[in-house]
Amino acid sequence: MHGKKQVFNPYLPSWEYIPDGEPYVFEGRVYVYGSHDRFRGPAYCVNDYVCWSAPVDDLGNWQYEGVIYKKTQDPLNTDGHMCLYAPDVTVGVDGKYYLYYVLDKVPVVSVAVCDTPAGSYEFYGYVHYQDGTLLGKREGDEPQFDPGVLTEGDKVYLYTGFCAIGDRSRSGMMGTVLKEDMLTIEEDPIIMMPSEPYSEGSGYEGHEFFEAPSIRKRDDTYYLIYSSIVMHELCYATSKNPRNGFSYGGVIISNNDMHIDSYKPADKPMYYGGNNHGSIVEIEGEWFIFYHRHTEGINFCRQGCMEQIYFTEDGMIPQVEMTSCGGNHGPLVGMGEYPTYLACNLFCNIEAMYTGEAGFWMDNRFPKITQDGGDGDEEPGYIGNMRDGACAGFKYFDCKGIEKISIRTRGYCKGEFHVKTSWNGPSLGSIPVEFSNIWRKYTANIVIPDGVHALYFEYKGNGGASFASFELE
Repeated sequence: MHGKKQVFNPYLPSWEYIPDGEPYVFEGRVYVYGSHDRFRGPAYCVNDYVCWSAPVDDLGNWQYEGVIYKKTQDPLNTDGHMCLYAPDVTVGVDGKYYLYYVLDKVPVVSVAVCDTPAGSYEFYGYVHYQDGTLLGKREGDEPQFDPGVLTEGDKVYLYTGFCAIGDRSRSGMMGTVLKEDMLTIEEDPIIMMPSEPYSEGSGYEGHEFFEAPSIRKRDDTYYLIYSSIVMHELCYATSKNPRNGFSYGGVIISNNDMHIDSYKPADKPMYYGGNNHGSIVEIEGEWFIFYHRHTEGINFCRQGCMEQIYFTEDGMIPQVEMTSCGGNHGPLVGMGEYPTYLACNLFCNIEAMYTGEAGFWMDNRFPKITQDGGDGDEEPGYIGNMRDGACAGFKYFDCKGIEKISIRTRGYCKGEFHVKTSWNGPSLGSIPVEFSNIWRKYTANIVIPDGVHALYFEYKGNGGASFASFELE
């Protein structure tokens, strides 16, 4: 890693909230397109589209590309009352970059265009039938949502849909073929993946299509990534044809680590989950899944994360854990100071699978990743409200010779943080903390065995502590 930064989750600065990530490699850089949440926002996707990019060989070095498209640029939204939902980008037949999106209150697909991956996109038009009727507006059309798009040769494949459990008016994920102009429909929509009411005998039972279709090709196989009715998981289906024949493959990632049984029971949530949206991408011969997690105890400020994935010989993708170091090509260095917003596990004595489970939003019984200031303030993230029994986990560290651990906390608290190498393992030592209005450093002599380990910090005591960082010495 000489000369390069380590790669963390979230991979962007902690004050940036880019969910629904669609990663692509263009001209030696990885570009990530997504929605743009607002810190403590009142709804999903309140901000304009921005883009970030990184060199393919230095995934810890992300660069802000600026605002690439404003919600008021769409002719249907000149007053900005609608939000820009999850987009996708494809290189068109003409070599230009096309941005596909749906506004939150209309059933049609909008398109913007740019000469470069992350320049200023201009509104281009709406996807329509050959008679000019907008897709989503013709009698019998189902509403369009979450466009995913793939250009191959002179054909453009468009994947869309939103299908809630029990909604018989939504048949499933739709596939449409567009002409070279990127707007005109050449082949009408067909249902390519079932919704929950129509899934019997399909192989998708329990993981039916909900939203967030995204398509990638690996060798001769197409991988359709999507969010299932379980919400917290990103699943995939495969086919040799981009237009039909997709069969369910499995779960790639869950944003609360459900189903994973390698380090805890499969049905135990290790983070506060919610909706999930993302895709896979090949970078320098290795594959990654981009996804998002929820912060602030609400659904509306989500952060992008990434994990390295692997394919079996028959092309299947085993589910991967959430980690703090997903794009790092291995564990983090077991020395130095780390911010606590890198926590990949966060839970307390009250088990909750979803962000909205305790009432509608998380209440003050639950720890959460948060920040000071407002949206756009470049304030570092931290964990707030660590009450008795709250635990924050970080994975993984290559530990060598660790004999001392320091933490920085503040808040109305009096107790101690116990350090462990597994969520339910023995305490290796504790660090007493007291009430402080400012961030204060506390240190204890704690030995971590040499080797690759997770680190868990469990608070025991009174009140609620905010937890900013820990240092390994």
